[in-house]
Amino acid sequence: MKPAKVVSINERAIENLKFIRETMERASSFTAVPGWGGILMGVSALLTALISSRLPSRDLWFVAWLGEATLALGIGGWAMAQKAKAAREPLLYGSGRKFALSLCPAMIAGAVLTTVLYLRGMFGIMPGVWLLLYGVAVVTGGAFSVRVVPIMGVSFMALGSIALFTPFEWANWFMGAGFGGLQIAFGIVIARRYGG
Repeated sequence: MKPAKVVSINERAIENLKFIRETMERASSFTAVPGWGGILMGVSALLTALISSRLPSRDLWFVAWLGEATLALGIGGWAMAQKAKAAREPLLYGSGRKFALSLCPAMIAGAVLTTVLYLRGMFGIMPGVWLLLYGVAVVTGGAFSVRVVPIMGVSFMALGSIALFTPFEWANWFMGAGFGGLQIAFGIVIARRYGG
């Protein structure tokens, strides 16, 4: 029989503390929120605001912003995957998974409300609802991210709340300011401070 290797409690405790410290450092330095992706999403939203302001009907306006939402979802997903890959962090575990799962309830609520609002022809409150629910999604997702992310969500919520009380003629301004301007501004902060 081989003699058992004896490990002192001190050695084991030091190894555990080292593991805990490294895990905490990785968790605090990586945020699944993509800064550069946010900037791209913002640019596409500004272009959509410009294009949709020239469309002849509210139905076409709706289709343009629905297309933008689909494009932004694709950009955001791709950018999250690229950021996780660059940081050598798994996207489907840890902060990336928590962020994505936290976004889902508000985004699903947004999809359901959008369908109802469209069927009832209530285009005037769509921008406010979209900005407000996107903000809620970002705040809840940001609970597992760096501090600037929930601040971004609250900014969207504030803008959406104001948009709910304005006429439809201002819709593109609010959509451009939120999904364009706020997304770009916070994207720059995230990209510069939190690794892209």
